[in-house]
Amino acid sequence: MIMDLKAHSDNPAASNSSSTDFIRISCKATLYPDLCYTSLAGYASAVQADPARLARLAITVSLSRAHRTAQYLSNLSRTTDYGSDPRVAAALHDCSSVFGDAVDQILGSLHQMRHLGSTSASGESLRFRMSNVQTWMSAALTNEETCTDGFEDVPDCTVKTDVTDRVVKVKEVSSNALALVNSYAAKVKRP
Repeated sequence: MIMDLKAHSDNPAASNSSSTDFIRISCKATLYPDLCYTSLAGYASAVQADPARLARLAITVSLSRAHRTAQYLSNLSRTTDYGSDPRVAAALHDCSSVFGDAVDQILGSLHQMRHLGSTSASGESLRFRMSNVQTWMSAALTNEETCTDGFEDVPDCTVKTDVTDRVVKVKEVSSNALALVNSYAAKVKRP
C-alpha cells in the first residue's frame, strides 16, 4: 500500500546536485519550503528533475505520515483515559475518523498519480485525473484541518497538545504535496 520511503534516502551521495537543486527550487512553491526540501531531498536520485515523480513522492510522504498518525489516533482513542471531560473523547474520536478519510483520499491521489504514467492518458483524460488528484489532496488537507478544529473547545491537556502537534506536522507535508501537485498540474494543463 505505502511505497518504501527508505529506498533512496539511505544513500544521499547518490543524489546529484541538479536533482537536489530541482527539489529545492520546486519546494519554493510550497508554504513550508524547508520542510518540503528536507522531507524530499533524500530521494533526489529517484526524482531526478521530473515534476510528476516529485509530486508522487510528496504524496507518498504525506500518505506515510498520515497513515502513521491515523494509527496513532486509533490506538490513542482506544487506550486513553479522558477523565471527566467528554469533549476530549469526542474530539479524539472525530479526529480519528476524519484522519482515516484523509488517508483514503491521499491513497486515491497516489493511485491516480501512478496511473498517469502507466496509461495512455492524454488531453482531457489526463486533465481529469489531475483534477481528481488535486481534489482528493485538498479534501485530505481539509480533513486534517477538521481534526485540529475539533480540539478548539477542548481545555488544554496532554492529549490535545500531543494530537494537535502531530496533526500540524501532517498538515504541513500534505500542504506541500498539494502545492507540488498543483505545480505539476499547471504544467500538464498547458496546451
